[in-house]
Amino acid sequence: MTVNPITTGRIQSAIALASSKTGVDFDYLLGQAKLESGLNANAKAGTSSASGLYQFIEQSWLSVVKKHGAEHGMAWAANSIGQSSSGRLSVGDAGTKAAILALRNDPNAASLMAAEYASDNKASLEGTLNRPASGTDLYMAHFMGLGGATKFLKTMQANPQASGAALFPAAARANHNVFYDSNNQPRTLSAIYDRFADKLGGAAAGASATATPTNFASQALELGGSTVITGSNESAEDALAWATTAMGKFTGRTTQAAASILRPTPDTARLAYMMLARLGG
Repeated sequence: MTVNPITTGRIQSAIALASSKTGVDFDYLLGQAKLESGLNANAKAGTSSASGLYQFIEQSWLSVVKKHGAEHGMAWAANSIGQSSSGRLSVGDAGTKAAILALRNDPNAASLMAAEYASDNKASLEGTLNRPASGTDLYMAHFMGLGGATKFLKTMQANPQASGAALFPAAARANHNVFYDSNNQPRTLSAIYDRFADKLGGAAAGASATATPTNFASQALELGGSTVITGSNESAEDALAWATTAMGKFTGRTTQAAASILRPTPDTARLAYMMLARLGG
């Protein structure tokens, strides 16, 4: 499926905002989205419940929304998710559940939750493996879940030639091309890992060739409770300082004078956008 370039631009801007808000590497998030869905926010898996830009399955999505949703304006969703004694997550109201799962197809929500999920996994993996977590490690955690990725990486560290299909038979049945080569021979853990590393790196490089954080106005700042994306290769701090100073010049002016800042020059247009964002426009 070909994704509309305008839609792709919006998706890349959403990923850039998520990167800026969470500190998770932009190239990793962009490469992951390209690999998972081809930057198609409406992608749907045929073999599982995975859906959206980052192909979250239902339980993984409910888990990350319950943990981080309130931080990003989705408290209604986080508060609606319950957990049983066995650890299974659920939503009592069918309509509310459908709305929460539909957020997987919203680029902003999906990118923020993917970034938070990666950040959580990074901390856990580094604590378990006693080494920095790579982008491939994080992708393994997304693909297999944190428990599966931890088992995979620890086993690979001890025995890189072990069969992935033997260690994860259920995952192998659902993802034959990942665990078996073209001759139907099981891949080793090392081979599976290297294949993911190559794919993730290639996806990130290919996507970054046409889009970088600055190309898609990646800098983000909080202004009066609203998020503003800055452009022109400026930092968020510079834009905020400029906007604060500029708005100060018009404090107490007449309506006619204040209206002059909305004339369509680059600077006044930028200030108007920031003011509207601050006012919730």
